[in-house]
Amino acid sequence: MRIAPNNSGLGARILDLDLLKPLSPADFRDVLRALGQYGVLCFPQQDLDAAQLADYGKRFGSLEVNVANMFFAPGFPEVMILSNKRDAEGKPIGLNDAGQGWHTDMSYSHDIALANVLHAKEVPLRDGRPLGDTQFRNQHAAYDDLPAEVKERLEGKVAIHDFQKFWDMMRIRPGSIRPPLTDAQRAKKPPVRQPIFRDHPITGKRVLYCNPGYAMHIEGMEKDESDAMLDYLFRHQTQAKYLHSHAWTPGDVLMWDNIGTTHNAMADYGPDEPRFILRVQVMASLDYAALAA
Repeated sequence: MRIAPNNSGLGARILDLDLLKPLSPADFRDVLRALGQYGVLCFPQQDLDAAQLADYGKRFGSLEVNVANMFFAPGFPEVMILSNKRDAEGKPIGLNDAGQGWHTDMSYSHDIALANVLHAKEVPLRDGRPLGDTQFRNQHAAYDDLPAEVKERLEGKVAIHDFQKFWDMMRIRPGSIRPPLTDAQRAKKPPVRQPIFRDHPITGKRVLYCNPGYAMHIEGMEKDESDAMLDYLFRHQTQAKYLHSHAWTPGDVLMWDNIGTTHNAMADYGPDEPRFILRVQVMASLDYAALAA
């Protein structure tokens, strides 16, 4: 196994590792450490089915079954299908995740996620160029670069994160097939309190854990003050130096840190440019500091 970091400081390629085979204890530790250090890991030239992808994800923690998941691999509700393809009757076969806007999965939940693991089976191409990049921003670096007075002002503060904010934002996008959340779904994911700064479970370092997809307001602040501070934090994250964009190739397994990064799926492909990706989400359910030691 070899680790080839990207020049941007965010992202690395993990080479000479076959994910069809169980990870050795040493390889597991090295992958976990790399996830904390580089944030986004690409394992190229893999060929996993839904069961095998789930088995890999489970090595790092329990797998989430999404409260609103409409599309999953048969027999595997924890394996979501992300796709713009349709069946013979014209019905969607997957959730089209493109153009979601910047967010951090599961920040709307009391139990947060460690990582996403996506496996590309089909990637849209135009003139030989892959489309549908997934973009990332480095929240370790974003925290480090905050002015001291902002860190002091926000230390110990929490923001309210709400699943419905993101869901409703996606429903109004052109071509969306998302229905309104049911009362039962809403009850399963009520608004939650999340620390604006938190210690990363692998690195132990501070990260900025506040994203525009789900964060609603800062507890204890008047609305105008909270809106201004959230706007500042979200604009701070947009600096080019924090950005890494992954161009997909069929066979890629992409694993990213959901605590130390935010992400966004590019919507630059059309309905006649097929995309098909399998996805699992790993919850932060283990003692990662001990496992990475």
